[in-house]
Amino acid sequence: MTDLKKSKVLGAAAVALLALALPAFAQDAAAAAPVADKGDTTWMLISTVLVIAMTIPGLALFYGGLVRAKNMLSVLMQVFAAFCMVALLWVIYGYSLAFTGPAEPGGLSAFIGDFSKLFLGPVGLSSMAETFTKGVYIPEMTFVIFQLTFAAITPALIIGAIAERMKFGAVMLFLAIWFTFSYLPIAHMVWWWGGPSALTGAASGFLFGLGAYDFAGGTVVHINAGIAGLVAAIILGPRKEFLKEPIPPHNLTFTFIGACLLWVGWFGFNAGSNLEANGLTAQALLNTITAPAAAALAWAVAEKFTRGHASLLGAVSGAVAGLVAITPAAGYAGTMGSIVLGAVAGVICLWAVVTLKPRFKYDDALDVFGIHGIGGIVGAIGTAVVAAPVLGGFGFPDAEGNYSIVGHLITQATAVVVALVWSGVVALVAMLIVRAVFGGVRVPESAESDGLDLASHGERAYN
Repeated sequence: MTDLKKSKVLGAAAVALLALALPAFAQDAAAAAPVADKGDTTWMLISTVLVIAMTIPGLALFYGGLVRAKNMLSVLMQVFAAFCMVALLWVIYGYSLAFTGPAEPGGLSAFIGDFSKLFLGPVGLSSMAETFTKGVYIPEMTFVIFQLTFAAITPALIIGAIAERMKFGAVMLFLAIWFTFSYLPIAHMVWWWGGPSALTGAASGFLFGLGAYDFAGGTVVHINAGIAGLVAAIILGPRKEFLKEPIPPHNLTFTFIGACLLWVGWFGFNAGSNLEANGLTAQALLNTITAPAAAALAWAVAEKFTRGHASLLGAVSGAVAGLVAITPAAGYAGTMGSIVLGAVAGVICLWAVVTLKPRFKYDDALDVFGIHGIGGIVGAIGTAVVAAPVLGGFGFPDAEGNYSIVGHLITQATAVVVALVWSGVVALVAMLIVRAVFGGVRVPESAESDGLDLASHGERAYN
């Protein structure tokens, strides 16, 4: 055989071997580089936008309509500025502290993360986060921005408790301290399971390791913010007219629009927390309709019997209470369980707002504790019941295949107590620090009388 013929034979053999090897190389490359599911990614991006709409404009308008006209812009500004500030803090260090940690348990890893993703350094376009289904991924950047929206709305909720009397700079510093030392640790304790890419990591947050259920933030968001609002309101002191003369909302139309935007945005909040677009996502979305619907009607009926009328403010407050209560149970409750949980929350939150607050004389201006704190507690405890498979729920059985309602009640109660104590202490310390920095946290009495719109921002909502 001539050299030319030998070269042709060897070349053909090499091509054949390469053709046989390419599929194996392609399989190895695919295994080494996970690919994002485009459908799940799209749903998560939509959910992110929906949650942003909850805060700005939803929460801003809901709160703005509830205060007096002279304080309308101050509330809008505080909510808007809080969102902007926390968005920046989240990408600088918040995500890293909430959702990172070592592979092995130990040290403070059960309570707070580390700085391995400071400034989102390692989070690139090719970084992937595994969803709750093994082998299914979304871009980690998508997970980052979805969780950013939760981090942003939670401190903003506190603003309702301290409305109409706190210095703007003091509000911002308080929220920054509280976000750093309360929101981030509690989010880590409840939601970190070895990082967003592994459900089975050896390390996990303290409350996640106990088996606490919080599908979308009943503990992390609502109890956390509710107790902080209560503590801040008590330290701040009541408005000068509180319990002396009526302090009516100035525009219930804005409050109604804000509540409706909250409800629509909450679909992203709850259903998005499944991280995928599947049947459980649809169940969470349905629960986010039925629970607030039941709560709104329960509040209205109870208000009719106890106060002689069913008000629009009561109905929308009941709907928000139902949304709060179903949040931790959104992916664990069946449809009927969500209805019962919502109705119970509506009645109990009405009691907290109408009876509990006047009895103890704390000026939680817009009932953050009464609705988010109490509603969050009802939802967190109630999750243990409605998640039971025997009641149509989707709770996880133990190693023997059983689901213990009592056992889960104890776990949920533990998570509630941890959140109440942790957040309450941080809020107290933060208020004391802010008071020292600003030489007092309240605006002068003349500014309170004139309204914070003019005194703090130099403008009026209405001419």
